[in-house]
Amino acid sequence: MARKSEVFVRPLDPAEAERLVKITRRTTDRIRLRRAGIVLASFQGRSASEAAAMFVASPQYVREVIHAFNEHGFAALDPKWSGGRPPKFGPAVRELICRTAKTPPARLGRPFTTWSLSKLVEHLAEHHRVTISAESVRTILRTAGISWQASKTWKASTDPEFATKMARILELYDQQSVDGRVICVDLCRARDYADTACREPAN
Repeated sequence: MARKSEVFVRPLDPAEAERLVKITRRTTDRIRLRRAGIVLASFQGRSASEAAAMFVASPQYVREVIHAFNEHGFAALDPKWSGGRPPKFGPAVRELICRTAKTPPARLGRPFTTWSLSKLVEHLAEHHRVTISAESVRTILRTAGISWQASKTWKASTDPEFATKMARILELYDQQSVDGRVICVDLCRARDYADTACREPAN
């Protein structure tokens, strides 16, 4: 029987990689966390079989997650995602989205100074009856060469074993000990936006 060809996540830009790490750190949904972890593991060069072992899933499921992410982006991480193509938006809607994103919010009567994806989505729905996901807006703006992102104040992990450790934590949550508790401790964190070294606890 012929082996299936290996599949990997498409190349990610730094913002996408950081967003994936942010999801794995902040989401409380296990499905979203697992899917983001699988994509990260693939991005780090792990095969479908290796990622499947890390996240207690089948290689086929891992391939499906990677294929979905490659085709549909972050929308494929949503727990409600069940495949299929997202709705298409014509040139008129795309032009409206880009024009709105380039217009200062205050000029449109909004009580803030900069757009975020969620605020832009909300404005489009309220004032133009355009129902669209934040991920679709992101894709349209990126295609048009428009940047909306503000400066980030969180840091992405540089630990090459990040995905492996995260998989272990997920395993502990999924298979909790009957006579113990799961305690997660962050030994390092950013202070005043500057890197600080982790120190071993004193004996």
